[in-house]
Amino acid sequence: MTKHILIIEDEPDIREATQLCLEVAKGWKVSTACSSQEGVEKAVAEHPDAVLLDVMMPDVDGLATFAQLQAHPSTQHIPVILLTAKAQPDEQRRFAQLKVAGVITKPYDPLTLADQIAEVLEIR
Repeated sequence: MTKHILIIEDEPDIREATQLCLEVAKGWKVSTACSSQEGVEKAVAEHPDAVLLDVMMPDVDGLATFAQLQAHPSTQHIPVILLTAKAQPDEQRRFAQLKVAGVITKPYDPLTLADQIAEVLEIR
């Protein structure tokens, strides 16, 4: 079955490159959002299999967006994978305390990204 991944990322280059990687590598359906609000709206409307969520975004950051997704009954079951350049041990501990499915550190390898996501989601 084809997976549907929603990418919430404010940087257009990263958003497009990530989308291309997932479509080419796995043939997944990929939706994108450039802001927290758009991302939450799309998650509610589209019910993706997973959300790739950038932590550092203007206006509403990824952690606040994650809280919104968790608070909404129709999106709280969707696995969320954080994309972050913040890989310090204290930040990693903070992310671990959240109920995120996983954390992928930027810059990530576009060639292995889809496999990393599949591994987190236990897709074979």
